[in-house]
Amino acid sequence: MTDTTASDLPKVSVIVPTKNVERTMERCLRSIAAQSWGNVELIVVDNFSTDATFDIAQRYADVAVQAGPERSAQRNLAIERSSGEYVLWIDADMVLTPHVLEDAMTCAVAGDLTGVFIPEVTVGDGFWTACRSLERKCYVGVELIEAPRLIKREWFVAHGGFVADVAGQEDADLRMRLLAQGVPMGHIDTYILHDEGRLTFPDIMRKRYYYGKSLPAYNRAQPGAISQQGVATIRAMVRGLPILAGDPVHATALVGLRACEAAAYAAGAFAENRATRRAGVAG
Repeated sequence: MTDTTASDLPKVSVIVPTKNVERTMERCLRSIAAQSWGNVELIVVDNFSTDATFDIAQRYADVAVQAGPERSAQRNLAIERSSGEYVLWIDADMVLTPHVLEDAMTCAVAGDLTGVFIPEVTVGDGFWTACRSLERKCYVGVELIEAPRLIKREWFVAHGGFVADVAGQEDADLRMRLLAQGVPMGHIDTYILHDEGRLTFPDIMRKRYYYGKSLPAYNRAQPGAISQQGVATIRAMVRGLPILAGDPVHATALVGLRACEAAAYAAGAFAENRATRRAGVAG
């Protein structure tokens, strides 16, 4: 793309919610600035970071504001502030490979699509990160697992943004709403790098427990979606057996990890349901 044609291209608003992510922040924002698609605006909504995150954001973003309380609310505020015809949402631990926006927008414009699925590749150090990387390879092209990350802004205006009371499944809720409406969506092979650092087993379990606490809200919003995604995950793993067979050590550990994650999700959901019942009794 050349600068002389940039203004003629449809604008893409890239939105990034942040909180204390200085380790990955600059690399993320530099990857957005380096995109081959010429008409891009960058909007960062920071949840009052106590490290250098917001300082970095102000150096790169067209719009940089501070707001909370959670990732969904931050994304919704960014969408409100955006002016692009399309919105691409990522997290601050993600890096766009150079042609992600160009390939996604070419796909979207050619087919007048509402959304485009973009695959992720996990990068980072350590044993459990390698397990997660192997897992993601099995999910490529699976619509009940992957995320449509490029969305027409007019869809958000008409149907609302991310649900505020779901933490961890807000991406899945968005996907299920789009799929239920049957809007036209496409896929590209160009991928986003997801820098998950050095994952540890305790950290994974704590995060899954936290996300599990919003599963009751997600289930109310999307009845049956949890079981659908579970079936899709199993099918993806079966389809990916040749991939898993190529790395039997991490594949074996992955099976155990997924079982433990399911237990952590369930524990979080149980704790949330119990707290809700107690609050109801107290009220």
